[in-house]
Amino acid sequence: MKKSQLILGILLGALLASGLFAYLGKQQLSSSSTGSSQQRELSIAHTLPTSHPVHQGIERFAKRLEALSGGQMTCTIYPSGQLGSETQYLEKLQSGSIDIAKTSAGPIANFVPRMQVFSLPYLFRDREHYWKVLDGEVGQGMLDKLSDRGEGKPSGIQGICFYDAGSRNFYTKEPVTKPEDLKGMTIRVMKDPVAISMMETFGSTPKPMPGGEIYSALQRGNIQGAENNPPTFMKDSHWEVCKHFTFDHHSRIPDVLSMSSKTWNKLTDQEKEWIKTAARESSLFQRQLWQEQSDLATEAMKEKGVTIHRPDPALFEKAASATSSQFMKGEVKTLAEQIKSTQ
Repeated sequence: MKKSQLILGILLGALLASGLFAYLGKQQLSSSSTGSSQQRELSIAHTLPTSHPVHQGIERFAKRLEALSGGQMTCTIYPSGQLGSETQYLEKLQSGSIDIAKTSAGPIANFVPRMQVFSLPYLFRDREHYWKVLDGEVGQGMLDKLSDRGEGKPSGIQGICFYDAGSRNFYTKEPVTKPEDLKGMTIRVMKDPVAISMMETFGSTPKPMPGGEIYSALQRGNIQGAENNPPTFMKDSHWEVCKHFTFDHHSRIPDVLSMSSKTWNKLTDQEKEWIKTAARESSLFQRQLWQEQSDLATEAMKEKGVTIHRPDPALFEKAASATSSQFMKGEVKTLAEQIKSTQ
């Protein structure tokens, strides 16, 4: 009798213990799902060298995110096009194979058509107007809506913040001081229908290609120029093959830090708030650094023997007006009007 009671006690004890362990396991799983102790490592990809102010802005984002999360969220940065081109990054964001990427707003327009507004020539009056728009209701609304391709269809991409990419300007082997000088030249542009149309309007042959291929194409003579900002021009050593830089300021296309919607949707509200805070702080840091390095790059151009041209931008704006008219339709037109009316 005593023996059977002992066995029954052991069985009851085991049953109670297994129930307790199951309850504790369920509680631990619940705690993990709310993000109270979840550890996340995020991948960030971009095409620029580590000396570039955009990379330094991304580093600031990663450090601030780790600090805000108390080490729960960390980032591994893959610079210099290690994981592909910007178009490939956007495709990888959609598939969820990378978590975060920095791309220009230009190629994003191939995935979210309303982003095409940023490529319109002479959309912004100056740098002050540019940041007033991006920090304001229009710019932040566009970030918030980046996950919507249009007509309620998901894009697979979540906007995080804007980074300064300055104004885009022509650099060429021969001097360009008026739109007619571009006629007959083959100019590298981003894979962006607005940029392609603008070059055709100028009488040039547009040549989309990844940034990493520009130097060799210039060297071989496959293209006679490209268009970008001073820091990128200097850091990619394009000054070695192009000795003319023309400040025509034909566009101000922001860089965008974006996250995969698949990653974003897994985050807790607290984690999303940490990301937004770190992104805002890194954007403010990066734009200040951008201006400093842009000024330094312009001075470095002179030291390297690059001739700087400063023509009247109104000449180029007038020549590019046909491109603006061509793409000013629907949502792009509405956004362009809102941007231009921002004071």
